[in-house]
Amino acid sequence: MKQKTRAFLKWAGGKYSLVDEITARLPEAETLVEPFVGAGSVFLNTDYSHYVLNDINADLINLYKELKHAPDEFISDAKKLFVDLNNYSDAYYQYRVQFNASQDAYERAVLFLYLNRHGYNGLCRYNLKGIFNVPFGKYKKPYFPEKELYFFAEKSQKATFTCKGYADVFNDLPRSSVVYCDPPYVPLSKTASFTAYAKGGFDLDDQAQLANFAERAAFEQGIPVLISNHDTVWTRKIYTQASLDMIQVKRTISPKGGSRNKVGELMALYR
Repeated sequence: MKQKTRAFLKWAGGKYSLVDEITARLPEAETLVEPFVGAGSVFLNTDYSHYVLNDINADLINLYKELKHAPDEFISDAKKLFVDLNNYSDAYYQYRVQFNASQDAYERAVLFLYLNRHGYNGLCRYNLKGIFNVPFGKYKKPYFPEKELYFFAEKSQKATFTCKGYADVFNDLPRSSVVYCDPPYVPLSKTASFTAYAKGGFDLDDQAQLANFAERAAFEQGIPVLISNHDTVWTRKIYTQASLDMIQVKRTISPKGGSRNKVGELMALYR
């Protein structure tokens, strides 16, 4: 079996453990389009000629562009922050303040990587004012993902990075493309909503709208679309036009490690 490549970011809801399930269902095409690229596990573990990688999170896309543009400089500067002195809450909160105040794209990118690996549980969360507010993670020795950064930087030479809403991505799909959507998942319970990953969230209307875009792309433009989401009554209702597969997945976001049950996940393929 081919060895899987890990993303360099810790990412709540990352798709590393599901990569084989996803890639097995992705049709061939010249370009893979990802409207919700997140940490990029699907990008890193597929082999398309070109990629359009989008995310509504401006800090994430900015980091990817800076890394693609100047990998050696970026990796060397980022590595300087991964020292024992910076693995204390005081240092972390100072850097968080610096990040939130910074208007400089390069500085924000370097600090975003530091905050990601030192913050709590790989979360990426902002308040309504757009202030990054993830608490300190208290890890013994945060890992500096040098190898993973270089791999991403090299592969990203085949990628175009964009930061816009999913509707705009669907309105501009290249010919001979396939789309993989990993939207913020439908909550499994009323208390489990985790949508503050970018300002504005992602509500049930967005979920239904995304399914409409998928139908249109597949049935009017001949561009296949694969969507992953929780297996719920609601998702089964909105994905009626897709062929559905259900798989069992271990939950990874849970404050109590012992209560990580398996949950059903849907793979909805429109083609």
